[in-house]
Amino acid sequence: MTQPPGTAAYPPPPPSGPPPYWASVNPSASGWEVERMDVVGGTGFGMVQLRVVPITSGLAIGGLTAGIGAILVSVLVICFGVGGAGAWVAGAFTLLGVLAGGGAVTASLIAKRQIRRSGAPGRVRFTGSGLATAGIACGSAGAGISLLALVLGFVVEGS
Repeated sequence: MTQPPGTAAYPPPPPSGPPPYWASVNPSASGWEVERMDVVGGTGFGMVQLRVVPITSGLAIGGLTAGIGAILVSVLVICFGVGGAGAWVAGAFTLLGVLAGGGAVTASLIAKRQIRRSGAPGRVRFTGSGLATAGIACGSAGAGISLLALVLGFVVEGS
C-alpha cells in the first residue's frame, strides 16, 4: 500500500535548541504545582521538583458528618421521648445517637492528629482542622442531647 503524496512516513524531527524547561504545568488539571526546575548540565533533560497540594482530611469530613447525624438523631429522641411513643423507642434512638456521637468524636480526634503530623517534605499535607473541631463539638452535643432527652422522656412518662 502506498502513502498519499505529500505526507511523511515519520513525524518531523523535534526542533533544535534547548527544551522548554520553563513551560508551566497547569496545577488545576494535574493537581501538582511546580516548586523548582533545574537543568541537568550536559544533557537535554531537566529535573522538576513538585509541591504536593494540600488535601482536606476525609476523617475530618466524616467526623463532622457523623456529628451532624448525631444531632439529627437527638431530635428524634426528643420527639419520641416527650411525644409519648415510649421510652423503649427513645432508648433505641438514644443508643444510635450516642454511637454516632462517639464515632464522630473519635474520627475527629484521629483527624486532628493526622493533620498535626502531616506536612513533612515530600509528603501529603492535610487540612481541615476546623472541620475536625466542629465534628468534636457536634458529636459530643448530639450524644449529650440524646442522653438528656432520654432522661426527660423517662421523667415525662413517669409523671
